[in-house]
Amino acid sequence: MQADILRKKFLEFFKSKKHRIIESDSLVPKDDPTVLFTPAGMNQFKKEFLGVIKDFTRAATAQRCLRTDDLDKVGKTCGHHTFFEMLGNFSFGDYFKKEAIQWAWEFLTEELKIKPDRLWISIYKDDSETQQIWKDLIKVPAAKIIKLGDKENFWPSEAKTKGPNGPCGPCSEIFFDQGKDIGCKRVDCAPVCDCGRFVEVWNLVFTQFNRKEGGILEPLPKKNIDTGMGLERLAAVMQGVYSNFETDLFQPIVKELADVAEGKMLEKIRGDDLRLIYVIADHIRAITFAIYDGVLPSNEERGYVVRKLIRNSMLNLMTRGIDEPFYTNWCR
Repeated sequence: MQADILRKKFLEFFKSKKHRIIESDSLVPKDDPTVLFTPAGMNQFKKEFLGVIKDFTRAATAQRCLRTDDLDKVGKTCGHHTFFEMLGNFSFGDYFKKEAIQWAWEFLTEELKIKPDRLWISIYKDDSETQQIWKDLIKVPAAKIIKLGDKENFWPSEAKTKGPNGPCGPCSEIFFDQGKDIGCKRVDCAPVCDCGRFVEVWNLVFTQFNRKEGGILEPLPKKNIDTGMGLERLAAVMQGVYSNFETDLFQPIVKELADVAEGKMLEKIRGDDLRLIYVIADHIRAITFAIYDGVLPSNEERGYVVRKLIRNSMLNLMTRGIDEPFYTNWCR
């Protein structure tokens, strides 16, 4: 299933659940000095999470995002990127855990026809309510529900002790099992393992606190829902490929790069060459969308990030003997 169809299906599904479909916000966040770029779907709704309700209490988006904290992982793993699209549904004091979990499961297993036995669940270690919903209402076997701590299942990660200040809460994640032949191949492999077998597909955040200075968690005026599902990872699952870079979102760029870099078909390129191609393909998307949102290369702040991505990509190209202005030709 093509990524464009997945995006459309997601938004139409939540429209049928009475969500307002909101356009993606810019990569340059408005009135939010805490981040350089928009890192998640919830950022444009911070006021709503804090209790400033407009004329809707349910929303869904396909938000373009840019993060650099995983820069060293790009190309080395199958699912880390600088630029990506995050599919999300949100509730501002409307529905809470039960509906969020039910609809996530319905979309994946009924709308997309993913087999339930391929899905695993993680929950916050102290969240017995969420555990009960997954086990008793959704009928997920107890053996496929794992409990994790503040780093993995409180969002933002370790917010209680490290920040940042703002809306936060425990979360529950849905993982897709790529099969026992992927990764470490251990009999006891589970989503806590980082071998690559389990793909984190969807994060359901139960946003119910406002973190303040000193690690104080103040209950929000109302309980909210903030979910995020990477379109790139979902596309890989639905297209039956191991890596996001093998999906239709990346393949046109990857194949063009492969032809230019080696004069060979993609399947003949292996190892470090393929990893570098993946890195450059990722950076092309990030650079293009950053410039689209008005961020030009410079020596400061957001512009420096774009400059760094261009410079890093060109250096990688030059190590393979490519010194012509490839980026300008590609982005034209």
